[in-house]
Amino acid sequence: MSKRVMIGMSGGVDSSVAAYLLKQQGYEVIGVTMKLWQDDDDDLIENEGGCCSLAAVEDARRVAENIGIPFYVLNFRDVFEKKVIEPFIDEYLNGRTPNPCIACNKHIKFDDFYKKARQIGCDYVATGHYAKIEKDEETGRYQLRKSVTDKKDQTYALYNLTQEQLEHTLLPIGDYEKDKVREIAKEMGMDVHNKPDSQEICFVKDNDYAGYVKKHSKKRIEDGYFVDTNGNVLGRHKGIIHYTIGQRKGLGIAFGKPMFVVDIDPVKNTVILGGNEDIFSKELIATDVNLISIDKIDEPIRVQAKIRYSAKPSPATIYNNGENSIKIVFDEPQRAITKGQSVVMYDGDIVVGGGIIK
Repeated sequence: MSKRVMIGMSGGVDSSVAAYLLKQQGYEVIGVTMKLWQDDDDDLIENEGGCCSLAAVEDARRVAENIGIPFYVLNFRDVFEKKVIEPFIDEYLNGRTPNPCIACNKHIKFDDFYKKARQIGCDYVATGHYAKIEKDEETGRYQLRKSVTDKKDQTYALYNLTQEQLEHTLLPIGDYEKDKVREIAKEMGMDVHNKPDSQEICFVKDNDYAGYVKKHSKKRIEDGYFVDTNGNVLGRHKGIIHYTIGQRKGLGIAFGKPMFVVDIDPVKNTVILGGNEDIFSKELIATDVNLISIDKIDEPIRVQAKIRYSAKPSPATIYNNGENSIKIVFDEPQRAITKGQSVVMYDGDIVVGGGIIK
């Protein structure tokens, strides 16, 4: 009897080809697009480049018909708002810079989506992420590994996967280059074969994070003061939600020399500015830690770690910092370590784990 898999279909080329490959491999495939919007949610409905717009649903439906699999739209709007959108807003109000895609993967795609799949008798869930899952026969642990292409590797956004989730997750395109994925889609007559990759957060139109927070926050966004690293007032800012660590452009104030956001103090409602040298640091503390390749950290461990999706992994040492917390010391100073972003650790192409930068 064929194993049954429920695949999240975003209407993009990656999840479309992933669904096709699974069917070719003999699985009983069920295609599902997650409805993340309310009927009056213009930001999501109109964001045609996003992975959850109405246009994306129709693209996914056509692909499912093309490859001959059943297709459904399941409503995840309430849990998406509670576990992704509300924390996203709260983080910005508290002077942090969140990554909502990581939160969506953790709470929606590999938690609630996974639970729904198990409820209807599916053996696996699947997505179109560029990553690989393998079992280490020596340790018995499932490993999350980088895809064959560094350029598209998405393991950074998947570090929250648990051992149970890894055991029941399929990532069919982890061994494919992007060009090959598009080629397969074209050969199958999929209209999405040349569809551009989504670059923006699905619920934020025009990449205007601050505008979204201002529109949807229940708190009034107050302006405040720019100060230097000694606390001296330099000028007025328009609200801390408009700034992030390392930012130089868009400060709205001239200093005669480059100035960067060094820190944000939500209690005092101040944005601290400094020179380029002030935004480099060798250490960070991370909480909400999830470990994959190991189950605990007893002794210091050497890793390669990256502090944002686009960063290159850098040599570092991990130290246990108490329950669900680690300290990471890099060999070389890192630019703009940002509170609210994730740090992910690697041992070669194996994901050791990750956490939220405190």
